[in-house]
Amino acid sequence: MAARPAPPPLFLQPERREPASGRRRSIPSPPPAVPTPPRRRLMHTHLASAHGQPPPMNAEGGAATRLKPNGLHASWTTLTPRIHHASNYFWCLLADRGMRLLPERDAQLFLATVGHLIAGGDNHAGRTALLAAFAPTYRHLGLQPYHHQTLVDALTATVARHVPTTWTSTIAEQWRRHGHHVLNLTHRAAHRLTTTHPWTPAQIIDRDPATDTTTVLTLRPRRLQYEPGQALPVTTLHRPGAWRWYSPANAPRPDGTIELHVRAIPDGPVSPCLTHHAAVGEYVWLGPPYHAGLTLDPDHHGDLLLAAGGTGLAPLRAIVEHLTATSAASGRQRRVTLIVGARTLEDLYDSITLDTLQTTHHEWLTIRPTFTDDPLVDPAAQGDVLTAVLDHYRPGHHVHVAGPPALIDHARHRLPLAGIPADHLHLAETFTRPTSPAVEPTGGPRFSRRQDTTARRKAAPLR
Repeated sequence: MAARPAPPPLFLQPERREPASGRRRSIPSPPPAVPTPPRRRLMHTHLASAHGQPPPMNAEGGAATRLKPNGLHASWTTLTPRIHHASNYFWCLLADRGMRLLPERDAQLFLATVGHLIAGGDNHAGRTALLAAFAPTYRHLGLQPYHHQTLVDALTATVARHVPTTWTSTIAEQWRRHGHHVLNLTHRAAHRLTTTHPWTPAQIIDRDPATDTTTVLTLRPRRLQYEPGQALPVTTLHRPGAWRWYSPANAPRPDGTIELHVRAIPDGPVSPCLTHHAAVGEYVWLGPPYHAGLTLDPDHHGDLLLAAGGTGLAPLRAIVEHLTATSAASGRQRRVTLIVGARTLEDLYDSITLDTLQTTHHEWLTIRPTFTDDPLVDPAAQGDVLTAVLDHYRPGHHVHVAGPPALIDHARHRLPLAGIPADHLHLAETFTRPTSPAVEPTGGPRFSRRQDTTARRKAAPLR
């Protein structure tokens, strides 16, 4: 079949000028080696404990409230501004007691993680992201239950030393009791995971403020292997104690760099820091990648219908990039339709990259933008993402949808009712509901609600 002629760029409409904020700068050549992050420049992390005896990756918000007495929360809040000095004292206590499994460079991150596990807080997605990063690190360090007493004693002594004005014997007992609980929780999670890759630093080598609220960060991690469509937990030095899920926006590259698309969420703990304050040369920390509902089915080689809302474009763009390489190598060309939803044309932050993909691979790739609140665009481009999905769906398509939690919840109910088979529908995991990993046949962890629901029914409350 003869190749179709290349269509004109989709997003550079003649009646609308491409906003200056949408221009992408070129990424400078990376340095030959990644310098080691300065000692002590490690952030701390945040996670609330879970109810009862949960499966790994589960951290129920209700139980977190029960595990957050005022004394714990108040004492940890007082210590947090002194976390650097507190971590030095914590590590020295461990060394004096003969426990040398914890590297000194990780003492601040480890102390802050355990402290926030005990003190509680954050939403469910943040707690899940933190445990997804911390549990493999716990296992990588070789920690076991017989280390817990030493860890809890050192932690309690550290808090007592740095918050003497609010310290009481009651608070000390709370720290000991809940310290054992969260370490046991982490131990169970760690030894039911298939990954042992600890958290790893990644240097920011380029940042592109694509719009007023969205920034494209290019990172060079020390080590990271992932599949397009996976998600990984991320934290930053500017807001230590908070982890959030992000998906790489590119297929794996020879130089190892990855792109993160970050949209600032009002009052969010991580995204405003990454979009407005993170600078080139700084470090963020990444947990290991996890399957989150979007990776390609290895047994399906048919056509794909991809639909993205907002920065949900990131994992789907990574899938498209992956297909540009694998299709050429295998000789099998599958047609792909990518629907990109935005509120207005100015919110379509990655338009230049999308135009490049469309014009380069127009034989098999079709990109269709849709706008919900821009009366100046062509009427055919106005509408919501899910309506566009139903317009472009054909029997045999595998449909992948990524975007905000509201979009995913709507798609979960609307698309099956419209006739899309459940086994052909792949929705991005938003981590806003209880989840747990099940072992994939290939050995990778995937989140499974069914396993989590069964385990929570059997769980007993903390005594």
